[in-house]
Amino acid sequence: MQDELSTTQEDQTAPIDAVITWVDGASEAHLAARLEYMAVTPSPLHENAINPHRWACNDEITYCLQSIDNHASWIRKIWIVVDTETPDLDGLSEAIKAKVEFVFHTDIFGEFASVLPTFNSLTIESMLWRIDGLAERFLYFNDDVFLTARLDPEDVFDGSAPVLRGKWVNYADALHGEDTRNDPAKFNHFMQLNAASLAGFDATRLFSSAHVVHPLRRSVMAQLFEQHKEAFVDNIGHRFRDLSQFLPQALHNHACIATDGATLRTCVEHLHIKSGQGVGHPASETEALLDSVFAPEIKFLCVNDLPQLEQVVPEARTWLERAIGGFRTPTP
Repeated sequence: MQDELSTTQEDQTAPIDAVITWVDGASEAHLAARLEYMAVTPSPLHENAINPHRWACNDEITYCLQSIDNHASWIRKIWIVVDTETPDLDGLSEAIKAKVEFVFHTDIFGEFASVLPTFNSLTIESMLWRIDGLAERFLYFNDDVFLTARLDPEDVFDGSAPVLRGKWVNYADALHGEDTRNDPAKFNHFMQLNAASLAGFDATRLFSSAHVVHPLRRSVMAQLFEQHKEAFVDNIGHRFRDLSQFLPQALHNHACIATDGATLRTCVEHLHIKSGQGVGHPASETEALLDSVFAPEIKFLCVNDLPQLEQVVPEARTWLERAIGGFRTPTP
């Protein structure tokens, strides 16, 4: 894979796209299908797999898109990956809407369409690289991740090498025991460990990505798919999250690290507001945390559960709008 990860002058000027996954779990069609397949799943589902928060839609995608418009207008195209329904983008400028193209699950799963419908982000993330027309270099956004300051191409790609943000962790002692496997908060740790293991890393030292945008290379994902096809086919076969799965972007990252094809940043440039943040504590504590998003070094923000945050800080949406730099008035 070393040749795949080499940097050229052309790489530095090649386009960069964004990919955002979106679903409205409250829609009648999605809810009905989800309940139908939950009822026929042969084995018990992990709590992390069936938490309704996983499919909640609270207009985060409009904040996400506006943050791109405000801070990364150089992004060529924005691909929004959906099941069958699409979000309402009427409140956004024509400039940002002109960059958006909707991609349906059937478009990227192709010959693997028998696994659809899926309600599993890990399954969908395994196939994002198959978007027809997607740039070689692209940024993967969850719709609850936002930009809060100017982002330049060099912040996310060092030539062709993805700039990875996170930290080295040791999970060797932390992921033992049935209680740990049943803990929803530890679920993502297993997904990262499974991915790192595929790339030849062990639990004592793996790179845990921060809750920021994920820079990915399409050709690397394509090569990994061919190299680990059986694992990918198994990964997409789960309609709901399962502990046997791997985190696709973590596999990509460790594959790049293994061949010196990544630039690592361990400095803190992001703010992560976790689900349940501040519940049961004075609102002033959470408000002080939210104010830290305006520090000059912060470029990324993740808000896992906006309605829960609003319960603690009712003005949370006003704060979020300020954090991303405000909304532009749409052109009539």
